[in-house]
Amino acid sequence: MIDPRRLRILRAVADHRTVTAAAAALYLTPSAVSQQLAALEQETGHALLTRSGRGVRLTAAGEILLTHAHEVLAQLERAEAELAAYAGGAAGEVTVAAFATGIAEVLAPAVAHLAASDPGIRVRVRDSEGDESLPLLLDGQADVALAVEYRGAPTEDDPRLSRVPLYAEPFDAVLPEGHPLRHEIEVPLAGLSDSDWISPYPGNPCHEVMHLACELAGFEPRLVHSSDDFRAVVALAGAGAGVALVPRSALRGMELKGTVVRPVSGPPATRRVFAAVRRGAEHHPLIRPVLDALTESASGLTTG
Repeated sequence: MIDPRRLRILRAVADHRTVTAAAAALYLTPSAVSQQLAALEQETGHALLTRSGRGVRLTAAGEILLTHAHEVLAQLERAEAELAAYAGGAAGEVTVAAFATGIAEVLAPAVAHLAASDPGIRVRVRDSEGDESLPLLLDGQADVALAVEYRGAPTEDDPRLSRVPLYAEPFDAVLPEGHPLRHEIEVPLAGLSDSDWISPYPGNPCHEVMHLACELAGFEPRLVHSSDDFRAVVALAGAGAGVALVPRSALRGMELKGTVVRPVSGPPATRRVFAAVRRGAEHHPLIRPVLDALTESASGLTTG
């Protein structure tokens, strides 16, 4: 009989590509992970991992077992949800990992709504960049992830996740007030090809959106300054240090001194925001109200 706890470890190793990283994500020692994987290989009678450079990869047998692991673990999530519903009364803690703007625009209003509608549900917020929340979810360190699409993100049909689309929003051009295109109603992105750029760091989904939009406009942006804090990005633009693309919601209520903000014409720069849970957990009596509250609070935001 295969121990489902070992299937969680196998999936973590497949996600993180090294035993050490999987162990850190699961709060286990590398030795414990290796022992559990060895026991799983004994249970199945197959070698499941092989070394690949400094990491590991699944064998063909390991890939077969991983496919079933997704289904088994999703079914266990469903079982927990049904048992929780049977016990009656939604009371407990739900951890939500979310990026800063998502917290301000969507999660904070949802928390306020839940305090009135489902006072037994305590939401614990974990601030994480848009590309960090999904790994936290998959590793069991969060119950809900508020995330954005980015290159390399799990796809919509990923068997590990159940996703709820929330909203899509455009990026606006933030220019120094003396920029030659400051009088344009809409700024053509290609017209910024000779400018210095201010951008989040590579790996941040907003960096990916910006870079792809510039690529589609036919140029490689000249990245001079980097910050993951949009207040810092806008302040640098106001100081004349360069131009930037910033999500529209991040600009709300921000000090824009020294800058001009304009919509962008040409290739769209858009980020798509969604909530995700581990597949099978979407009907859990603690998690379902949180997803509904996030959907409600996002309903007034830009979509498309």
